[in-house]
Amino acid sequence: MTNVTAFDVAKWMIKELDEQEYLDQEWTVWEIQDQFGDDFIHEKENGNLSIAKNVLKEFRKLTEVEVVWMRSEKAWRRLYEDEEYEGRQTY
Repeated sequence: MTNVTAFDVAKWMIKELDEQEYLDQEWTVWEIQDQFGDDFIHEKENGNLSIAKNVLKEFRKLTEVEVVWMRSEKAWRRLYEDEEYEGRQTY
């Protein structure tokens, strides 16, 4: 794809999150690579792929106080209706 930015990929992540109960990190990395290319992923020292930091930065800016990272599930989800935001990470 041409002229795609980290912001565009972050917006796609939000769309996917809105269509699902949660957004699994591993699935998201593979989908980003497939749909947007290698510019938006990063290979770690151990060989695992991750979402590029610039994409995560945009995603965080767009979803702050609305989305939390479920560390145990390695996935993002929206806050529950009666849940208060207590930071980006939850268990």
